[in-house]
Amino acid sequence: MDVVEVVLVGRVNKQIVNGLNRLGAKAVGLSGSDGSLVEARAWGDGSHGMVGDVAKVNPDVLEPLLERGYVPVISSVAANLDGVAHNINADTVAGEVAASLEAEKLILLTDTPGILRNREDPESLIRQLKLSEARQLIQDGVVAGGMTPKTECCIRALAQGVSAAHIVDGRVAHALLLEVFTDAGIGTMVVGRS
Repeated sequence: MDVVEVVLVGRVNKQIVNGLNRLGAKAVGLSGSDGSLVEARAWGDGSHGMVGDVAKVNPDVLEPLLERGYVPVISSVAANLDGVAHNINADTVAGEVAASLEAEKLILLTDTPGILRNREDPESLIRQLKLSEARQLIQDGVVAGGMTPKTECCIRALAQGVSAAHIVDGRVAHALLLEVFTDAGIGTMVVGRS
């Protein structure tokens, strides 16, 4: 866990912050532990070592930064109530933070076009899903592997009030602009509370 914390909090987070600042953003690096932003709990039955899940998010830490135009870059390492650091899936943290801030949208970047009906066929991209359909795709095994936590994260965020969740291929130039500002988008959008 010490190595994970050094890499995610100390190295990767700072690389992202520095890159955003070079592009003109006002980025600030945080970990889930900073200001008790994210409270961790052991994942599952605790047999996975220091892997955790989100127990709670404290949006009060972020709100002053956002109000002043800062871009928080949050590494997905957080402590439990005993102060023990846990590694949490970054998509899970993003979804819970979005819900705590009552965000309109959650956008997850990945290295696939989005949710595919056939994992081997990029042309089988599902452009829009209702919440119930996303749940069914997981249950049917259409969504599997690394796409499962992303889709579950979208489901949890929507269930907590986020209006829409998007899974977008971050390898595509201007992916965020294409997803948000075009009618067709380029990824998968999950909507609705049912």
